Amino acid sequence: MIIVAGTLKIDPSKRPVLEAAFDRMREATLKEQGCLHYQVYFDRSEPGTMLLFEKWESEEALNAHFVTPHMAEFGLALGGADILGMDVKKFVVSSETKLM
Repeated sequence: MIIVAGTLKIDPSKRPVLEAAFDRMREATLKEQGCLHYQVYFDRSEPGTMLLFEKWESEEALNAHFVTPHMAEFGLALGGADILGMDVKKFVVSSETKLM
């Protein structure tokens, strides 16, 4: 299993445009084979901070996602969002257990 998680810092005035672009991408991404979870959350205290969380069945599924038209469209939206910082990491998970 692959987990992708991180933060993106954007110009807060660009948030509505990115929210709309993400909603379109999320809808398409959740239909992809191997996508288990896909979400962005906006920080309550920092409106220019996006928190990203993705869960994929495999590396192959994630790589297939990177070349989809909806990912390319979202990349264009990100390019116009004045990215101020980005810290996104991929985690390869060998096991999963319930915490609570």
